[in-house]
Amino acid sequence: MHGTEIVSGAKVGMTFAGPVIALEDATFTIRKGEFVSLIGPSGCGKSTLLRIVAGLIAPTTGQLRTFGTPMTTPRPEIGMMFQRATLLEWKSVLDNVLLPNTLGGNVTRADRARAIDLLHLVGLQGFEVAFPRQLSGGMQQRVALARLLNSGAELLLLDEPFGALDEFTRERLNLELMRIQAQVNATIMFVTHNLQEAVFLADRVFVMTPRPGRLAAEVKVDMPRPRTIEAMKSPYFNETMFRIRDTLGGFI
Repeated sequence: MHGTEIVSGAKVGMTFAGPVIALEDATFTIRKGEFVSLIGPSGCGKSTLLRIVAGLIAPTTGQLRTFGTPMTTPRPEIGMMFQRATLLEWKSVLDNVLLPNTLGGNVTRADRARAIDLLHLVGLQGFEVAFPRQLSGGMQQRVALARLLNSGAELLLLDEPFGALDEFTRERLNLELMRIQAQVNATIMFVTHNLQEAVFLADRVFVMTPRPGRLAAEVKVDMPRPRTIEAMKSPYFNETMFRIRDTLGGFI
């Protein structure tokens, strides 16, 4: 059972100059501790919706509320992670994780201890003094995830964070992400083009139509946690995946 409502959208829409209708009539809710995947064809408004929730852009229609109040600007309770790790190449792994503290003022001993704990949490103990160029793509994404967790955000928005990684690295990071979410009780919105990944990670999958993007369906994934790779072999997993594929097939 998930907790209080964290995000609520009522007929949220976004039209860019042109005009280009990127998103239309998105109505949805997300509760504390939920993991929600967004899937749909390229250009369907997944990332646009994520940016609206982040407060990076304002919707042109409808209303979005986060933590019980209208969303107008970015807020510290919400953090975002992109497909690229966007690490500072001239800073060490530890200093990259400490970036939220650095921007906030002086870095304390407690800040450093927490950052080291987070690096251990994402499996990077021993790499504190390494530089991004010395890390694999998957390891760089772990650093970015530790930095996101260090921001103190309660709602984590991940925009295809593992899209550029090979399949096996992606699977390992999916398992890590689920483990970390359970440990810190984070609420997650996760954009992906990978149907298997969307189902494996989520409590619910939001299926979106081509532009103008609409929420065509919300599919519940009723599989126990913690999940293992073996869960992908179950008939239920495959039935759920093909139900979403059939929904997408009607729009592609």
